[in-house]
Amino acid sequence: MYNVSVSPHVRDKSSTQKIMLDVAIALLPTLGWGVYKFGLNALMLILVSVASCVIFETLFELITKKPITVFDFSAVVTGLIIAVNLPPTATWWMPVLGSAFGIVAAKMLFGGLGQNFMNPALAGRCFLVISFTQRMTNFAVDGVSSATPLAEMKAGGSVDLLTLFLGNHGGCIGEVSALCILIGAAYLLIKKIISPVIPCIYILSTVAIIAIIRLISGDEVTAQYLVSQALSGGLLVGAFFMATDYVTSPITNKGKVVFALILGLLTALFRTLGSTAEGVSYAIIIGNLLVPLIEKKTVPLPFGCERVKIIKTAKEEKK
Repeated sequence: MYNVSVSPHVRDKSSTQKIMLDVAIALLPTLGWGVYKFGLNALMLILVSVASCVIFETLFELITKKPITVFDFSAVVTGLIIAVNLPPTATWWMPVLGSAFGIVAAKMLFGGLGQNFMNPALAGRCFLVISFTQRMTNFAVDGVSSATPLAEMKAGGSVDLLTLFLGNHGGCIGEVSALCILIGAAYLLIKKIISPVIPCIYILSTVAIIAIIRLISGDEVTAQYLVSQALSGGLLVGAFFMATDYVTSPITNKGKVVFALILGLLTALFRTLGSTAEGVSYAIIIGNLLVPLIEKKTVPLPFGCERVKIIKTAKEEKK
């Protein structure tokens, strides 16, 4: 007896809910450090961000009479990632506005999870940066304003690697501790939630292109400087938690490599030639927009087919 069924024939016990729950768990170390480092205001921002995302998604689905999907935890993850990218000095209404834009404008209006063309959390973050630039770049700690490590390096200074690794410096709530980010990333890799292809190529290409640009410009390139670029800002959290988003990243193997290289190029250009020291969010957003084209050009050939025959067939059909 043959069991006849439609594809896909390979099935897995994973579900959207389980995957999103694992991502949320992986974000806890870096967010926990942010609360420890920056205090109760950071915790308030995280809770408001998550609650806002869940509420806006629920309200949208109630108004449009669509099935309630908040129990898949995707809105929770969006809220956590928005909180990761907030400065600890932000006020409560900022994550509310960011969540509204990310959930409604970048996700639900395009059909919900699986049909959004860009990462909703990064869309919310970019909206806040464009709308409230001064507030989103205020990283004062205990009332004392200081430059972030990236800003310090862009100004020609240097930073301590141990400080960067542990997270004893100013910055966004969930971006300061490289150690905590890597702990969460290791959890996702061990659980096979993400592949190491995009994060590794993204980080390495960013550092390599920054080194090339500095050499062309005649600036000094040291190992400490390049490692500092990898550990500071949002590069690590962006590489492991945002660039690997299932919906807005390529599914083809070649596409993942191309996507990661594009992100590395854009991030390096933004950091070295741009007016600000950071560039991860904008790089990933632009990369998201290019994903359909990347996948179109990197679709693997069907088994047993030759590319020449496919091209000839396509031309004949056009005639």
